Amino acid sequence: MSFTSIRIVTDDLDGLVAFYERLTGQRAERPAPVFAQFSGPGANLAIASTATVAAAGEALTPGANRSVIIEFRVADVDAAFAALAPAGEDVVLEPSTMPWGNRSALIRDPDGNVVNLFSTPATVAH
Repeated sequence: MSFTSIRIVTDDLDGLVAFYERLTGQRAERPAPVFAQFSGPGANLAIASTATVAAAGEALTPGANRSVIIEFRVADVDAAFAALAPAGEDVVLEPSTMPWGNRSALIRDPDGNVVNLFSTPATVAH
């Protein structure tokens, strides 16, 4: 088994795609009007209209997530955060250094999902 992707189901596909395009600096692949995907090393981030999961009934509720963090490793947390700040993103945590050494900033995407921009400390040779 291999981990493939995380899919966010939304009522605002174009708005969410625009946010993640701005965040990643990458254009989304749009194989269908109701679906978009960001591919890269690691796993994929898929964004889909509620129309793609209509058969699931009420199992999925867009904009209701309060338990998942979507994480992106970046070279410079402060720069990545500053690039999003003018867009008025909902800030959860300004850039901070965590007790374990990671630098991290938390923002919410347009659907309210928490996004972590983080970098790890440089490895010190022993």
